[in-house]
Amino acid sequence: MLHQPARRLTAALALTFSTLLTLAGCGGAPSEDAAADKKGYTIASTIGMVTDLVTQVAGDRATVNGIIGTGVDPHLYSPTRSDISQLMAADVIFYNGLLLEGKMTNTLERASNAGKKVYAVTALLDPEFLLDDEEGLNDPHVWMDPTAWAKAVEVIRDKLTEYDPAGAEVYAANAAATIAKLTALDAYAETVLTSVPESSRVLITAHDAFNYFGQRFGYEVMGIQGLSTESEAGVRDIERMVRLLVERNIKAVFVESTVAQDNIKALIEGAKAQGHTVVIGGELFSDAMGEPGTYEGTYVGMIDHNVTTIAKALGGTIPDGGMQHKLSDPHLHDH
Repeated sequence: MLHQPARRLTAALALTFSTLLTLAGCGGAPSEDAAADKKGYTIASTIGMVTDLVTQVAGDRATVNGIIGTGVDPHLYSPTRSDISQLMAADVIFYNGLLLEGKMTNTLERASNAGKKVYAVTALLDPEFLLDDEEGLNDPHVWMDPTAWAKAVEVIRDKLTEYDPAGAEVYAANAAATIAKLTALDAYAETVLTSVPESSRVLITAHDAFNYFGQRFGYEVMGIQGLSTESEAGVRDIERMVRLLVERNIKAVFVESTVAQDNIKALIEGAKAQGHTVVIGGELFSDAMGEPGTYEGTYVGMIDHNVTTIAKALGGTIPDGGMQHKLSDPHLHDH
């Protein structure tokens, strides 16, 4: 059973799921012996940041199918018939959890009840680490802190080893290499972000996706909307943010790749009306990565892009070569 509350699907979607479940014959999970003998199996994952880690840890031992693609908001995403088919055809399923995949939670619950091996990659995080919103719900955007996201690698390694013990050494080696990259990313991000003057370390975005980022790197973070993009920003929210921009002389705000820019534009116009110029500092990746096949289409590239964009807009400096140069260091995995 999943340990998170599920949201109700429509009757039509539930019927579709039941039909696919029957056709797939998914009455239970494969036996441990059968799993151990497999030389190839299928993994389904939800958001791109999870898919990227799973792909790195699984290596050549499994086929990984990501469900939620580039530029798609997971808060609002509803699973399609094709998505449900992929989930039910998979041997192992990984998702973020903490209600990020709100409209998919019911589907994941059903897959778990059908005997599928379904795991939240956030399972190892200390409850004391998790941030809450005003309603007491956990903030799901933990990938914004590379040290926290390294814990997701451990979950993936351990669960793949459970399913496929014959691949234990491969999973351990791949996980260690991935964690080394995330450790280097975290150190690089800290160096770049602390080059921004302390008074300028204010990050204003469309919704509250960057609170773990702020907690890790010492930035004051404010989103016009709440943790979920399902929430609506009212006139008072915009007015409050405009006052803050003017009073604190904040000169840059940021848009997000998966969130409409209307509220950010309203902030800029509101500040302009009060004689204060604010610019868009750049586009950040929040709930989805960049295009597949690009550097920004990887977790490391996504965070590197955000760090670079934020630091440049707020007056920081970027080391020569950047994070990609560090990744090419042959001694990276020695640390």
